[in-house]
Amino acid sequence: MLPRILGWAVVLGTAALAAILVWPQAFGLQDQWIAAHVVALRGVAAAGGIAAAAVFALLALVRPLRWFAAAMAIVVALFALGNVGVLAVRGAGGAGDAAAAASGSVTVLSWNTLGEVPDATTITDLALAEGADVIVLPETTGPLGEQVAIAMREGGSPMWVHTVAFDEIAKARSTTILISPDLGDYRVVSELVPGPPGNTNTLPSIVAEPVDGDGPRIVAVHAVAPIRWELRNWRSDLDWIAERCAGGNVIMAGDFNGTLDHFAGRGVDGGDLGRCSDAAASAGWAAVGTWPTDLPPMFGSPIDHVLATSDWTVDSFEVIEALDGAGSDHRPIVATLSPAG
Repeated sequence: MLPRILGWAVVLGTAALAAILVWPQAFGLQDQWIAAHVVALRGVAAAGGIAAAAVFALLALVRPLRWFAAAMAIVVALFALGNVGVLAVRGAGGAGDAAAAASGSVTVLSWNTLGEVPDATTITDLALAEGADVIVLPETTGPLGEQVAIAMREGGSPMWVHTVAFDEIAKARSTTILISPDLGDYRVVSELVPGPPGNTNTLPSIVAEPVDGDGPRIVAVHAVAPIRWELRNWRSDLDWIAERCAGGNVIMAGDFNGTLDHFAGRGVDGGDLGRCSDAAASAGWAAVGTWPTDLPPMFGSPIDHVLATSDWTVDSFEVIEALDGAGSDHRPIVATLSPAG
C-alpha cells in the first residue's frame, strides 16, 4: 500500500509542477528562477517531455511499474503538448505573409552583435537589403556604428548615430542606434549611467525622442540576461522598459532577454509590455527563437523583439536565419510598421 501511495504522490507532484512550468504566469512565477528558464525554451521543454513520455511508456510494459509509468507518461506527454500548443498559437512564421507597407511606414532592424562580431559590411548589407529606417545594435560601440552609418550613406541611406556606453570594460556595455534623417532629428534623453530611473541596470538602453516633438519615441533595448545573480536587475529592467511605453507613439526594439511569458503582468490596456504590443505576435512569428543561433529556431528563445503602441500596425515581421554563420549568437529581426488609421 505504501509504495502505491508514494507513487501517486510523485505523479500528482509532477503534474502540479508540470502545470506551473507550462503556464507559470497563472501562478505569478513567470519571472522567477527555474520557471523563467523553462518557458524561455519551450521547444526544448516540449522535446524533453516527448522523450520522457516515450521512456515512461516503455517502462509501462514492465508489470511492477505499469500503473506508475503509465501515469507519468500521461503527465509528461501533457506537459509537452501544452508547450507545443503555446508555440502553435504564437506562430512559427513563414514566407508570403507580409502586407503591403503603407505611406509613412518605418522599418526597424535589430541585431545583438555579440560585441561586434559581424562587421560593418555585414550589418550594412542587411540594413540596405531590408530598407531599414531604424537600426538597433546592442553590444555595439560608437565607432562601429559610425562605420555602418558611413556605409549606409554610401549606399544611399544616410543615418544619424547615437551610442550609450556605461564604460569601455566590454562592448556589451554599449548600445548603438541609427535613425534615418527621414524620421527627423532625434536626441537621446535616457541617462548615460546604469540603473533606474534613467536607464536599465547592467547593460545600456537608449531612449531617443524627436527634437521637434513630431514622431515616435524610439527605444533601443538591452535588458540583462536572467542569470542567477542578475535576476533582480532583470526584473527591474523589464519594469523600466515597460515604463518607457507608458504613453503613446512609441517604437522599441532590441534584446529584451525575455519572451512574451516574461512580459506577463507588465502590460497596460492590452499591451504586452506597457502599452506596447509585440510585432512578432501580431505577425505570427512569436514562437521562433532568436537566440542562440546554434539551436534550430523552434528550439531557441524568442528574446529579441520589436514592439509598438497602438499608433502603429504591423505590416511584416521576420526572424532572419540566413546570417546564423555571421558570428553573433543572436538572429537579426526586422519589422515594418505603418501608422494606424
